[in-house]
Amino acid sequence: MADTIDPSFETPEPNARGRQALNNFGEAQRHNAYQADAHFQRVIRRYARPERLEALEEALDAFGEVVLGELDEVVRKNNETTNLPQLNRYTGFGERVEQIDHHPTYHEAGRHIYGSGVMAAYAEHPNNIGALSRFYLSSLNGEAGHNCPLACTAGVIRVLQELGSEELKATYLPGFLDAEYANHLEGAQFLTEIQGGSDVGANGTRAVREEDGSYRIYGEKWFCSNIDADVFLMTARVEELGAEGTRGLGLFLVPRKLDDGTVNAFYVRRLKDKLGTRSMASGECDFRGARAFHMGEVGEGFKHMMNLVINTSRLYNAVGCCGVMRRAYLTAKLYADHREAFGQAIINYPLVQETLADVRAELEAMVSANFHLTALQDRLDDGGASEREGQFLRMAININKSRTAMSARWACVQGIEVLGGNGAIESFSVLPRLLRDAIVYENWEGTHNTLYMQVLRDMHRYKVHGGFFAYLSGLLNEVQGAEKARADELADVLGELSAKVDRVLSLNQASASLAMRGLVDELAYLLYAVVRVWERDSASLKGTEEAMDLASLEHFLDLRVRGVRRVDDSEYLKRLQTLAARI
Repeated sequence: MADTIDPSFETPEPNARGRQALNNFGEAQRHNAYQADAHFQRVIRRYARPERLEALEEALDAFGEVVLGELDEVVRKNNETTNLPQLNRYTGFGERVEQIDHHPTYHEAGRHIYGSGVMAAYAEHPNNIGALSRFYLSSLNGEAGHNCPLACTAGVIRVLQELGSEELKATYLPGFLDAEYANHLEGAQFLTEIQGGSDVGANGTRAVREEDGSYRIYGEKWFCSNIDADVFLMTARVEELGAEGTRGLGLFLVPRKLDDGTVNAFYVRRLKDKLGTRSMASGECDFRGARAFHMGEVGEGFKHMMNLVINTSRLYNAVGCCGVMRRAYLTAKLYADHREAFGQAIINYPLVQETLADVRAELEAMVSANFHLTALQDRLDDGGASEREGQFLRMAININKSRTAMSARWACVQGIEVLGGNGAIESFSVLPRLLRDAIVYENWEGTHNTLYMQVLRDMHRYKVHGGFFAYLSGLLNEVQGAEKARADELADVLGELSAKVDRVLSLNQASASLAMRGLVDELAYLLYAVVRVWERDSASLKGTEEAMDLASLEHFLDLRVRGVRRVDDSEYLKRLQTLAARI
């Protein structure tokens, strides 16, 4: 018997009101992502090169208009289970193509993302600010199928610009820097092998030199993200070196197709069925004599891989996590504005306000620090950074990558807390997908434990903590205005942490490694706090903008540096209300 609808049935008034509130919540999310983010705007105006600022802001404004509208829609559709990438190794006539088939929404998303100029920005070398500011906005949609490829492509571009022959530059750079999706090229980086990811020195994939100076690659790679890229950047053991560990590794550029249009000698075994970042194809790959070109001096492959590829990816990873945090905050804040419980919008409840304030304050501190690091990376690429700044950046990139990844996951969970049961529903909001993507971000480009150990080794071997503390101390010494009291407070924290680092370095290896877990967090929070205070000291904010920024900074300092919550203080409640007033 067919279902029938009682024509006399009317939706109860409370149900209708509740559904309208949710519709309003949905509409409120469709706004210009750049115009609504006052803190991000201030950061960009501070760090972008003056001659590039106007054009950059126009591009960010244009991209911000689609990020939470058209782009959000196609990314959501593309991530549905039936629309995920599929591997087709052969055509119907048996020709080997190693092709990844995507749903049309994948390419529609790509047209928006690459069309923003995110990779084209690198035509003005160096221009990490131009690229990563666009990447931040794109990451409000999580990985979105394209944001991991952007990080990979950025690494390939940097390697080509710094190490590539004129022939390779002419062949590939125009495509990498083309903002037209139909014409663009993408890069990938294949480092991990089945026996280990972090232990790169254990890699067994071999590179055999040919008479013409090119190489042939033999072996397998276990985790190959963006497996459908046009060019792969990968490590392999150079047979002629005969060296073990990282000293024997070379850095190679492997084209997907050869000059005659045939597919290079790589073979995709299968695609990975991942927890998150599911719209982007990751696979396992065999290399059976694939043609390759060594990048840079033979014997320097590992160094170039770390400096140009891994550090770039870790900075992208951290900025991507900031984008995830911003979207989690926006979703929770706008839901709280429109959801009513017990006669009022839940944004009026102090616990909700505090949850949102925690995320917002940490996010804004991280955005400031990440673009501070990005601007410093541009200066380093330009040859204008000092040795002290180079040491600082080496250490800061690693502690920042770890902390931002954990904070992104935490922010997603906090957002789901605000949405309650609705927060667990994939079709209701972006939060479940963001949470899954955030967990993958934590494992890409070095797990937390790997980063802790790298920082420990770098402090022992290269004394990078000297440059780290000297750089931050220099920023605090520049603060002589209204923020002087906070700068002095942070100088005391810096001194205490410096002494703590010395104590950790005096421990045996096992004990020191265990101490790094908490120490890295403390160092990261100090970095964020110092940059925020240094920025504010020369800022000329007024009215509501000043009140919001001050409330955000003070909340971050209380939460992550001072370790206090003054819940019985009327000023604390006022601060929460101030932060809850705007997105």
